[in-house]
Amino acid sequence: MWKSSIIVFWLPLGVILLGMTRNSTAQVRNSPYPVMAPLDQYLIPDEKAEIALARSAAPASISNEAEVMVLGQHGYSIAVKGSNGFLCIVERSWANTTDNPEFWNPKMRAPHRLNSAAASTVLPFYLMKTKLVLAGNSSAEIAAAITSALRKNELQPPLHGTMVYMMSKQQYLNDHGMSWHPHVMFYVAGNAEKSQGANLRGSPVMAAYDPEQRVTTFFVLVPEWSHGTLGPARMH
Repeated sequence: MWKSSIIVFWLPLGVILLGMTRNSTAQVRNSPYPVMAPLDQYLIPDEKAEIALARSAAPASISNEAEVMVLGQHGYSIAVKGSNGFLCIVERSWANTTDNPEFWNPKMRAPHRLNSAAASTVLPFYLMKTKLVLAGNSSAEIAAAITSALRKNELQPPLHGTMVYMMSKQQYLNDHGMSWHPHVMFYVAGNAEKSQGANLRGSPVMAAYDPEQRVTTFFVLVPEWSHGTLGPARMH
């Protein structure tokens, strides 16, 4: 059985939620990452290394022809033009919900490979948060801006068929889960955990609802990392 206490780090592009609880007010107050670190700690100085890390989110047959975005001093930019409709990106810690105690963890590196539906409806949340982060906004200000954008329909719910690969063995999702498991994610608007039978005793389906983005993420664990070696055994 997968309990909500196991699922805590949601990457809006997925953002997998691992290792803590959703009762996060006290956790944020006692977090080892109470504020943003210097920007350089979130950057990968070697652009080629970031491109390679981003592509490691999925098998080479998918990611080698994908578009790749990398993070710089002024935000994300396209480093490699793609030809197959997919997009690769390495998310940083602000992909978490703003009340997550690791929202400012500079160690987080989460390679994602998005299909076109995810790139058009899920990625904008993360890119908006990145813009706000680089402008010096606090986590509370970012949360308020996301709420306002949703109210004004400036951000859209995920399209049908929205999917993201997270199969990189090099991913570092948080201090508890670290690389966790290779997995694929699917997105549904609203709180759809119960309607899909997720997180119930005996159910093979894992899910996490993000009330900030108003999206449910469904997780499908896969046996191998993107380069072909076996991932860790599934927990029960």
